[in-house]
Amino acid sequence: MAAATAAAEKTTMRAWLYSTVRNGIENSLELNETTAARPPWPPAKNNSQQVLVKVHFASLNPVDYKLAELGLMARAMISVPASPGLDFSGVVAAVAAGAEEGDYKVGDRVFGRLDPTRFGALGEYVVADREGLAKIPSSSLEEQQQLQAYSCIGTAGLTAYQCIAPNVTPGRGDRVFINGGSGGTGTFGIQIAKKALGCYVVASCSTANVELCRRLGADFVIDYKTQDVTAVLRELASAPPGGDGSSSGGKFKLVVDNVGLSPADLYTAADDFLDAATGKFVQVAGGFTLTDAKAMLSRSLLPGFLGGGRRSFSYLMVKNRRADLERLGAWVAEGKIEAVIDGDGADDGDKVFDNAVVAFRKLKTGRVKGKVVVRVAKEAAVGAE
Repeated sequence: MAAATAAAEKTTMRAWLYSTVRNGIENSLELNETTAARPPWPPAKNNSQQVLVKVHFASLNPVDYKLAELGLMARAMISVPASPGLDFSGVVAAVAAGAEEGDYKVGDRVFGRLDPTRFGALGEYVVADREGLAKIPSSSLEEQQQLQAYSCIGTAGLTAYQCIAPNVTPGRGDRVFINGGSGGTGTFGIQIAKKALGCYVVASCSTANVELCRRLGADFVIDYKTQDVTAVLRELASAPPGGDGSSSGGKFKLVVDNVGLSPADLYTAADDFLDAATGKFVQVAGGFTLTDAKAMLSRSLLPGFLGGGRRSFSYLMVKNRRADLERLGAWVAEGKIEAVIDGDGADDGDKVFDNAVVAFRKLKTGRVKGKVVVRVAKEAAVGAE
């Protein structure tokens, strides 16, 4: 309880802050050791839905820099100076008054996802809403490995789950194509579709990541460096189904596009390989430029007779759902899915808190396998102080 009191009464914390991103967030972040304002705690009166968490690990997502670099639109959403980062794992440091009995207690190991906020995961403490938070279940992983792995689930895990789970029938062998299988969302998506939900999975990636996608469970991998993605999908869809009614041939039930506009004709071409009656095309990734917005609108609004696609199209906006986080957490504990961490999770200098800028530079190259993780807590041992 003393640790909780100390955490709740802190008036400053270490945090990476940006006030401008004119030259890119990686060139604008500054590590503030002593004067960064802490997240508001205790929360507003009558708000029993918030939990103060001491962050041990944060994992980065493209949205962390894309949102910050939106300019005036970003400033309208998030005041500066601000700390980036949505996904985290750590230890409960304090719980709002009026919380449900037995819900969370100080010292619980937790993971979660923040909605875009001024006080992100690249700071010592975050204030998490209960719907974006879940307890880390017991597993065979060593404590630090566990915290590191669960920090990856947030945005990428929820996005993959919410794209796939509502659109397939578990155990039926539905055919799923995942465009962009080696990034954070893609690596979770392959495993969720194949290992947790029993789908037949085709994924695309670069030559360097083909074996990774196969190891994660992809039944067929398209190397976009050497193959025409849409041509291969048409060929697969025109092949006769396997003996079990699914497997190697037949139209797809679901396409998940984690890349956005590459290949540019993926949605219109889906008329040839996505099932006309039940097939769905779910768009995840996309930039924030005017060109990106126009392309997304054409996918969703342009009718087929004017050159648009004819299959069901939706754009996923990920939502914090505690039940989804708990399901994903259980699958990790059971070994059904794993967090793929760039650099094999080694604490090799670019992953420590002091070098978060290097982590952002790596993320912005677009050549990341899985998730980029930053160790936020200084100490090796888990604690709430």
